[in-house]
Amino acid sequence: MKISNLLFIIYVMSLCSCNDDHSNTPSPLGVDDKTFWIEDGISLPEHDSLFYLEHPSPLFRKTFQIKQSIKSASLSITAAGYYKASINGQGIDKNVLDPAWTDFSKRIYYSEYDVTSVIQEGDNCLGVSLGNGFYNPLPMKKWGRRNMREDMKVGKPVFIAKLRIHYKNGDSEIIVSDDSWKWTSGPIMKNDIYIGVAYNANNELAGWDQPGYDDTLWQAATIGHPPGGKLVKTFFPPVEIVKEITPVNTYSPDKGVWVVDMGVNFTGTYKIKLSGDQGDTITFRFGERIYEDGNVNPMTTVAGQIKRKGVGGPGAPDIAWQMDSYIVGDKTDQWFSPDFTYHTYRYMEITGLKEKPEKDDIKGLFMHTNVTNDNHFTSSSGLLNLIQDATERTFLSNLVSVQSDCPAREKFGYGGDLNATSEAFIYNFEMQSFYRKTIYDWIDAMKDSSFVDTAPFAGIEYCGISWESAYLITQYYLYLYYNDTDIIKELYTLNTDWMEKVAMIHPEGIVDAGLSDHESLEPVPVQLTGTCHYLQCARIMKTFAGVMGKEDDVKKYEALADKLKNQIKAEFWDKPYKGKINKQTLFSTLLYHYIIPIEEIPAARDSLLMAVKNGPSGHFNTGIFGTKYVLETLAEYGGPNAVYDIVNSTAYPGWGFMIDQGATTIWETWKESDNTFSNNHPMFGTVTEWYYRWLAGIHPDPDHPGFKEFYLTPTTPEGLDSVNCTYHSPYGPIISNWKKTSAEHYRYEITVPDGSKANIVLPLSKSVSVSIINAEGKNLSDEIDGLQTGQFSLPAGEYLISVAPTKE
Repeated sequence: MKISNLLFIIYVMSLCSCNDDHSNTPSPLGVDDKTFWIEDGISLPEHDSLFYLEHPSPLFRKTFQIKQSIKSASLSITAAGYYKASINGQGIDKNVLDPAWTDFSKRIYYSEYDVTSVIQEGDNCLGVSLGNGFYNPLPMKKWGRRNMREDMKVGKPVFIAKLRIHYKNGDSEIIVSDDSWKWTSGPIMKNDIYIGVAYNANNELAGWDQPGYDDTLWQAATIGHPPGGKLVKTFFPPVEIVKEITPVNTYSPDKGVWVVDMGVNFTGTYKIKLSGDQGDTITFRFGERIYEDGNVNPMTTVAGQIKRKGVGGPGAPDIAWQMDSYIVGDKTDQWFSPDFTYHTYRYMEITGLKEKPEKDDIKGLFMHTNVTNDNHFTSSSGLLNLIQDATERTFLSNLVSVQSDCPAREKFGYGGDLNATSEAFIYNFEMQSFYRKTIYDWIDAMKDSSFVDTAPFAGIEYCGISWESAYLITQYYLYLYYNDTDIIKELYTLNTDWMEKVAMIHPEGIVDAGLSDHESLEPVPVQLTGTCHYLQCARIMKTFAGVMGKEDDVKKYEALADKLKNQIKAEFWDKPYKGKINKQTLFSTLLYHYIIPIEEIPAARDSLLMAVKNGPSGHFNTGIFGTKYVLETLAEYGGPNAVYDIVNSTAYPGWGFMIDQGATTIWETWKESDNTFSNNHPMFGTVTEWYYRWLAGIHPDPDHPGFKEFYLTPTTPEGLDSVNCTYHSPYGPIISNWKKTSAEHYRYEITVPDGSKANIVLPLSKSVSVSIINAEGKNLSDEIDGLQTGQFSLPAGEYLISVAPTKE
């Protein structure tokens, strides 16, 4: 069966699988003989240039009466595009940029809200405003060639809603979206997910979403064209405004120009109190950096590298920077916050204000998918802590319903970045439901005879297997970290068919096309990294076949893995590689993927150590994959200080160099960029994986997925005095804290959650003794087998372990 046919089958399975509580019941929101997708009835422009003119966002309202006592009321709602909903003038929940971005022709997520408390006896009004989102993007040609209107399924923004009201007497009532709703144009004159919002306060309609408003001049809503996707109830966290950021400074670099410094680079919008004369235009522009003269530098956040006239196509701005505008109405001191867009910035430029903006009148609004953020890592190194803060901020900035590679220039969900960083994200945040959504995005994006680079699909397909394999590799990490076997069972048939596609594209085994170690400072052939990803997928499928009890498939994928391993070994280890190659990526990749025979690992280790020593400043020169691999393998084979001394340094290239140059998020490149490359890019955030895996020592055990058993192997590099780390596993929090109290004296505080078991390896020197007490103060030193060797196991509990020199 072709994968194109199978996609539909698996797609349906993902919506109705009995294993998933988010998809095991029919959608209560859907088109029927009473409920419809509705819109304003205005046709989309016929020519690209016309999209850049004003097209006011529509406002919709529906009035209804309540004559009985209510027991409960719930609203199910979604849109193709973005929506905001309110009842009686009160916004519903905290969600922004809803619904999540998907291929709207295949899958659309809806939200369901308990609105019992906002419905009143008598007259009520349900209000909805619509934005374009990713469903109605501008026809900007990114890089002069990629037009999202041609690359994606797009259309006129529409919404669908159903309000269910249950009365105390047992009666019920349903209010649905249909042509009985009324609409008019609102104050948002333009809205685009990349280049921002134009708002005219003179067009505000006070009380438009409240009962009693005179809507006699409003028009009847139009039954719109359904986007086509299956409606699925949202099962992952929404995008929310998670934090308000107070500016650290405001200043004027030029007459009439004000710059607001938020102190950190982040993703979101802002709220600001504005005043002026009616008709004044106030303009906002955003950037990650400033020039030497203090003016905002917007160039690292320009959409699609559109930086000169004609590149973006007819009607496109000469420079597609992030920009909002506000026309002052008849009210003074009015707060403004743009809807239906998000920016990436540290610095905000404001023109058109007559007076200096006060810091108390401006707040940055950090918005992202609100993943649970209970894990934490801190250490005695201030630099390591700043790197951790910057990494977390970068990760969250790139979680806006998809995991993006950069939150301004592209906003796309690239698979290569996912493969590089998904474990690092999992160590920092609860990612299970988000990554399930991501996998479904890949199902909807994939083709039957070629690889795609992003999910949702955005027209880009040149990076190859190292990008699309995120579909399978992400499934494995859900299994490894959460013991999610349901996803394996749900998608196993599609997974096997996907492997057949890979074999069709690369029949010889060796991957010979695609992008390799992106942003490596030296060349890396795709034959190395791409084939290793193919090998990784073969091994994953062997594991999945075992979960499914399919012994023939176990043998099949084991044979494929052996073949690929031998091919890689023959090409990159058994003989010198003839072309130019990044030796750090070479040796770390071979070690990471277990290509090298055990007896030859010392030679590979020495070669890796020499490659790192010969790197710039003795640092890493690796790219998107090589950095993950070199952090892991150098930590494993190079000793405790091999990685620490590099990370805890401000020399170029490195994370400390970024911080020393003022970075508050992680850069796309080792070299500082003030024009081309993003300053908010997750791929080098793999360093935080090393924090959790090696400094704190928390490792999942592949033989006991989901932390039923796990390894706890902290390392104590010279120069670092303490680590405090908590990771929330499916069984509960794992705590790994250690402190060097004096020379050769260490104290370890360990928590093993209920139902789990920890296999401990402590870094002991000679002539030390180890003692252990539990939370009740009981000395267990004589009860723990292997304690004095530093290799022992602990059941659930809280423990204090002391290591001290042996008394002579």
